Amino acid sequence: MFFMPMGFHMDPIQLIISLIGIPLTFLPQMWVKSTYKKFSLERNQRNMSGVQVAKDMLSRNQIFNVTVEETPGELSDHYSPSEHVVRLSPDVYHGTSISSVAIAAHEVGHAIQHAQGYVPVVIRGQMFPIVNLGSQLGPMIFFGAIMLKLFMHMSGPLPFYLGILGIVFFGAAVAFHLVTLPVELDASARALKQVEANAYLSREELPKAKKVLTSAAFTYIAAATYALLELVGMILRLLAMQNQSEREE
Repeated sequence: MFFMPMGFHMDPIQLIISLIGIPLTFLPQMWVKSTYKKFSLERNQRNMSGVQVAKDMLSRNQIFNVTVEETPGELSDHYSPSEHVVRLSPDVYHGTSISSVAIAAHEVGHAIQHAQGYVPVVIRGQMFPIVNLGSQLGPMIFFGAIMLKLFMHMSGPLPFYLGILGIVFFGAAVAFHLVTLPVELDASARALKQVEANAYLSREELPKAKKVLTSAAFTYIAAATYALLELVGMILRLLAMQNQSEREE
């Protein structure tokens, strides 16, 4: 979140974004942590650990070039396509809970996507190099445009064009968030299908695993929504700045 002053008063656009964005930032994180913790205390009936589930899924899907490693931290689980490694946090790697099975299966779901050339994964991989640049540089350029116009009273088209440039850079980061959504949702769908087909969890346990994955997916939905909201806010600010310039001419 970044604050954009408009003149010498509270920017109403930023106020609205903040009122919506703060819950979008914290509530999904609280939900996923509480759901994960709840079902991390419930051991699965087959007593399978996360690493066992991950390795078995990889083998059943004939993916033999991906390894499974332990990584430090809590909820730090991820799949690295460039290194062909599924990394699981200690509680998931060694744990035999319903949460461990669900999360391990989700990360292998990403490995399956990569092996099968799932289109959104390919697109996201091509976008990744510019995402960090766009998410950091875009707001900085846009803020510079606002400063030039409102506080340094610069005339001419430069502030407007800088504002557009900032929006384009930040828009790339927003597009990455949007492409990430189908990737994460599909990985969870693949995970649940595999968990059920291979009977890693019982029918009674499967809905609990779905709750874990649903809560995790919502964090990505919230992040994409917030990023899109910020982008809309930038566009509205730029239009307001341009309208003000036209009135002054």
